[in-house]
Amino acid sequence: MITILHNPRCSKSRAGLALLEEKGVEFEVCKYLDDALTPDELEEIVDKLEISPLDLIRKNEEVYKTEFADKELSDEEWILAMLEYPQLIERPIVINGDKAVIGRPTELIETIL
Repeated sequence: MITILHNPRCSKSRAGLALLEEKGVEFEVCKYLDDALTPDELEEIVDKLEISPLDLIRKNEEVYKTEFADKELSDEEWILAMLEYPQLIERPIVINGDKAVIGRPTELIETIL
């Protein structure tokens, strides 16, 4: 089953959702700002993306600028920061089995369908 981590207020996230609908694939929506991810879920997503937790951080978010911009954190600490402030998580993320992509640009989603 394909899952999209979705923020309805984000245009890129809405575009990713529209792409999945357009392709006619079955998927489920995880509104991660409403339904918090667990530490294990977030670590699994980072592993599937094959990136470091820092690479999943939205550095233009106000909370990043005020709380984290001048800090060097471990991978575990970045995971905890994203759990506490889920708006820091890049979006949309589409997961298909053991693969995942950040849908920026939206066309990247097609690489795992």
